Amino acid sequence: MIPKSIRLMLVASLIPAALFAQSTKELNINQAIELGIANSKNLKRAQNKIDQAAAQLEVVKDNALPTANASFMYNHAEIPTHTFSLGDGASVLNLPNRADAFVGTAAVQELVYGGGKLKYAKESTKLLAQVAQLDADISKEDITYAVISTYYSLYKIEQSKKVVNQNLESIAAQIKQAQRFFEQGIVTKNDVLRFQLQQANVTLTQMDIESNRKVVNYNLDILLGWPEDTEIKIVDPSAGLKAASSLNDYIGLAMANRQELKQLDVQNKVADYNIKTIKANTRPTVGVGANLYYINPSGSFIPPVNQYLLPVTVGATVSWNIGSLWTNKNKVSEARIQQSEIAIQKDILSDQVKTDINRNYQNYQVAVNKIEVLETSIAQAAENDRLLASKYKNNVASVTDRIDAETLLYQAKINLEIAKADAGLAYYTLLKSTGKITQ
Repeated sequence: MIPKSIRLMLVASLIPAALFAQSTKELNINQAIELGIANSKNLKRAQNKIDQAAAQLEVVKDNALPTANASFMYNHAEIPTHTFSLGDGASVLNLPNRADAFVGTAAVQELVYGGGKLKYAKESTKLLAQVAQLDADISKEDITYAVISTYYSLYKIEQSKKVVNQNLESIAAQIKQAQRFFEQGIVTKNDVLRFQLQQANVTLTQMDIESNRKVVNYNLDILLGWPEDTEIKIVDPSAGLKAASSLNDYIGLAMANRQELKQLDVQNKVADYNIKTIKANTRPTVGVGANLYYINPSGSFIPPVNQYLLPVTVGATVSWNIGSLWTNKNKVSEARIQQSEIAIQKDILSDQVKTDINRNYQNYQVAVNKIEVLETSIAQAAENDRLLASKYKNNVASVTDRIDAETLLYQAKINLEIAKADAGLAYYTLLKSTGKITQ
């Protein structure tokens, strides 16, 4: 039976570990992207714009419905003069002291033909809804890339931290060895101090790396919608780098998938409908309607038989602003110029997209090649470090040469890890320039 005091101590010792486990989460890059998209406030705002566009489309559709209105009025009149004569010898009308009347109207109107403007407005609004959707797609691409970029930044820092920790362990072993050599009279006290100075410098580097790690970890927590104190454990995102296709393949993908180019295509269609709407102003409009009138001068809310009027009218209206035939011409010309501006913008953007893809494509190729070069340099640096370690033990090489060889090795290791992360990020940058990063 374990004493109560010991049980309490065991529970207390487990609490910090449990709390730490709760605030540390491991996730791969795909999970990070999904969380970033699901919790993005910018995407929620973009969705709100899509909803607004959909609501606007429903409003435009409502304009095709007939309009109707009704009114009911009650009048009361006090008449101070009780007689009324039209002139000498004319009959005299006797007026009552007061009079009441009820008047009601009801009307229904329907636009039969408005020159096609309603149809064009509906189609234009549909296209504007597509523009809002493409805006949301662009936001989704940007958020995805922001998550990926921050994820890789944290990965680079963690890999650098691992290498620095290994370096510190190696330096600690070198200090112990140098102290033994000093006690045996093989090396001077200066050798021990040089290793200790190297340890201090690497420790400062470790502190800077940890500070940067906390900043990037915090930023990623914000992007993912997690509590800001969550420690994120990165899964290697650079495993299995993909070979790049041809440059023309990526350019073809971009021409077909870049949301900005699609937006310009949609805006070109909107401009086309705008021209049609302006032209529709030169056409006549036709409307039909029906009106119902209720006139009750009896003064009673429910009049006696044959003491009220209930006429019903049905009519059609044709109107035509003939002046628009010559005043509308310049408006059409202006709209066509605006449409041609969109076509020019697309040409300019297409050239920019091609330039971006070529730059990102070349950057990815260089990043992949760097990995091969750095792997070779690590092998060389490791062999150099081994030789210098042997020479130092045999008192053939100086402490400076020994430290320099070790520094070169660990710097090469850090450069390799950073190069792997840079290559992975360069691949996603290339995908983003094609408009396919979210897929």
